[in-house]
Amino acid sequence: MRTISVTATVAALAAALLLTSCDSAGDDKNTQNKAAGAGCVADLTVRFGPANAAPAAGDTGNVPVTVTNRGDAPCTVEGLPGVDLVAGDTTAAVPAADAAAAGKATFAKGASLAFTLTYVRGEDGGDTSLAARSATVRLPGAAKAESFKWAYGAVALKGDGRTPDASVTGFQQSTD
Repeated sequence: MRTISVTATVAALAAALLLTSCDSAGDDKNTQNKAAGAGCVADLTVRFGPANAAPAAGDTGNVPVTVTNRGDAPCTVEGLPGVDLVAGDTTAAVPAADAAAAGKATFAKGASLAFTLTYVRGEDGGDTSLAARSATVRLPGAAKAESFKWAYGAVALKGDGRTPDASVTGFQQSTD
C-alpha cells in the first residue's frame, strides 16, 4: 500500500480548487479584473435604479439594483450585496434587511438577479438625515465597488444618528 505525503495531498487539493474556480476568457478589462482576484464576479455588471423614490420626508422609497452576468459561464457568489451611502466625507453602511439571508446566488450566463435598497426619506438639511450624494454597491467577492449618483433626497437616520434608516435585501429573481 502506498502512502501520500500531506504536502502532496494539500498541493493536489489546491490545484483542484483552482481549476474549478469560476473563470472565463474575456477582453482585456475582464482579464485585468480577474488578475486582481475578482474571478467571475468581474463579469457581473451592476445597474442602479430606476427608483420608486420617496416623495416626502417620512415616506419610504426603494431602488432596485440589477446585476447581470456578461460572462461566458455561470457565476456563483456567496453573501449579501453591500451598499454605502456617501454624503461628502461621511460614508454610512446600509444594513441588511431583517429577512435577508446570506446564501449562494448563481447567475446563469446572460441572466440577471436583483436586490433592493429600501430607504426612508429624511428632511433635507435635518440633523437626523444624511444628505447622500452617491451610493456605492459592493458585490460579494468583488475586487472593486461601483458608485452611482443618489438623486432621491436625504435619507433619515436611525436613533443612533449614524445608521441610515434603510436596508438591503439579498439577491432575488429579476424581471429584467
